[in-house]
Amino acid sequence: MKLPTSTEWVLHCAATLAQLRPAETASAAQLAAYYDLPAPYLAKQLQALTRAGILSATTGPRGGFRLARAAKDITMLQIVEAVDGAAAPYECREIRQQGRGGLTPDECQETCPLARTMAEAHTAWRASLTAVSLADILAELPSGAPTRTRRILMG
Repeated sequence: MKLPTSTEWVLHCAATLAQLRPAETASAAQLAAYYDLPAPYLAKQLQALTRAGILSATTGPRGGFRLARAAKDITMLQIVEAVDGAAAPYECREIRQQGRGGLTPDECQETCPLARTMAEAHTAWRASLTAVSLADILAELPSGAPTRTRRILMG
């Protein structure tokens, strides 16, 4: 499975926002400059996180984005699904029953083993991302990272 580049962007931006103090926000332009990303496209991705309830957004001169809830309550899967959706990446179209080598319907009473294997892998991937929160990610950052992040973003 290959996720879009924007998935990396939102994961990093969410982790960056998690390093701010509760009253602090960062704009899409600040985050774009922080990571050298295109601001208009990043803003659309951040809005998807806002619609999903992961971020909250405020307007005005000091407006920007912040986490909508505690970092411990936001999983990596929630962030990924907010921008990429929850659909399984593999869809079995039962081609095993097509063409010259097609199996009969009687031979296909059981779920296709390829479809079953792919579904199991997708379930394991989701479980792995569900088990990791933004707080878990923050705990792995170098000790000085949050102070550095706040200094750069808050000026």
